[in-house]
Amino acid sequence: MSGNDKKDPVLNVRSISKSFGAVEAVRGVSLDVYPGEILGVIGPNGCGKTTLFNCILGQLKADTGKVLLRGEDVTGQSPVKLAKSGLGRTFQLLQVFDSMTVPDNLLTANQSHIGTVFSHLFMRPDLGLGDKVNNVIKQFRLGHLVREEAGNLSFGQQKLLDIAMGLISGPQIVFLDEPAGGVNLTMLGDVKARLLELNRKGITFAIIEHNMEFIFEIAHRILVMTEGQVLMIGSADEVRKDPRVIEAYLGQ
Repeated sequence: MSGNDKKDPVLNVRSISKSFGAVEAVRGVSLDVYPGEILGVIGPNGCGKTTLFNCILGQLKADTGKVLLRGEDVTGQSPVKLAKSGLGRTFQLLQVFDSMTVPDNLLTANQSHIGTVFSHLFMRPDLGLGDKVNNVIKQFRLGHLVREEAGNLSFGQQKLLDIAMGLISGPQIVFLDEPAGGVNLTMLGDVKARLLELNRKGITFAIIEHNMEFIFEIAHRILVMTEGQVLMIGSADEVRKDPRVIEAYLGQ
């Protein structure tokens, strides 16, 4: 796969660093994300992957570095502003609302991208997004669950809903944090199929993942982190064969 052929990066991350006291969680990390690619991010627990995502997406303020979206400096912008600019994400912990139905979860996820809080008071109940929600439900094969509260779904179905919530606003890049984590083999196939289908339609992904088989099968490129730094970036085959990765992470 070659999701970045002859294209300029849609996202440039340059020399991001973040420390917590004496602990250097992220140390001078730079990366590019190209339109239409799936970038995998792997590394041992505690190597700084989620902290890096949080610095890029505004949940944390980086100590150093820049984030450029389509050439525009968006460093330090709030998560809401970055989401409106086209950056979506999911977290390690599911963000679904257990007592809400599938459509209501999607509407709630999108609400911050539509007008102002004041305008929401005067919009019709579906916020004018009925067709958009229905399309996302079809994309994720959730039609048979529309009347179910999210708390009644299986964990794998909740994962799919969580990813769908990250996509409802139409982001240009979606950052996923362990989409395969805790999902059984049957549902894992569904998650993989949906991500590949969305990627074929032009959605760009950056994905943190510990399931090596899963990420090696879907990623165009894989960034390997260790001790807060980039060890290497390459294809799945290059990562598998690199002796530094074998020593530092794969252990075989």
